[in-house]
Amino acid sequence: MFHKEGQTIILTTFFIVVAVVLLSGFYVTNEWLRWGLQIVAVAILILILQFFRNPKRSANNLFDEILAPVDGKVVVIEEVLETEYFNDKRLQVSIFMSPFNVHVTRYPISGTIKYSKYHPGKYLVAWHPKSSTDNERTTVVINTPKFGKILYRQIAGAMARRIVNYAEEGESVHQGEDSGFIKFGSRVDLLLPLDCGIAVKLNQKVIGAKTCIATYVDKHEERDFT
Repeated sequence: MFHKEGQTIILTTFFIVVAVVLLSGFYVTNEWLRWGLQIVAVAILILILQFFRNPKRSANNLFDEILAPVDGKVVVIEEVLETEYFNDKRLQVSIFMSPFNVHVTRYPISGTIKYSKYHPGKYLVAWHPKSSTDNERTTVVINTPKFGKILYRQIAGAMARRIVNYAEEGESVHQGEDSGFIKFGSRVDLLLPLDCGIAVKLNQKVIGAKTCIATYVDKHEERDFT
């Protein structure tokens, strides 16, 4: 129901809220102020609970489809030069997560982890063009049977202050399984082969482990990024 990365924050917030409600009931004589404090405290707890929710999802474990690694909105679809691992051109699909989205990161496809690295960095807003290279981030490369190597990158946003990455080099992973968590607003980039078929549009809302981002094709097809 709730992600394990939120257990400490949820418990801490719960006890603080209980304390605020009880203490305000005993010591705050102004009724409007007392109710105001209690409502704000409970509202904060509800926001924390919804942020760390972890709906159970199962993927079909398809090798010819790359699924969305997170919930959010597609904000970038473009051809870019990827310089950290591939040093060649890739198709980048970026998904922005607001604080109201589920923030669990899931493996977009099954395969073997070939590369997993954490990079400290800045906290630019997640939609900033340089957030992919300047912000705190983790980069993971999965070797897959059909697509070859695909890369996804967890990127911290202006509110995010911790990225959790479970991927370890050499391990086999399965599509849809938890691969990490980004706390309080963020973005995930997918760097895909140029000859795959993009299955989403700009500004489309996607669901982690459910929405198909790209499909395997045998030859280059014209792509519409609008």
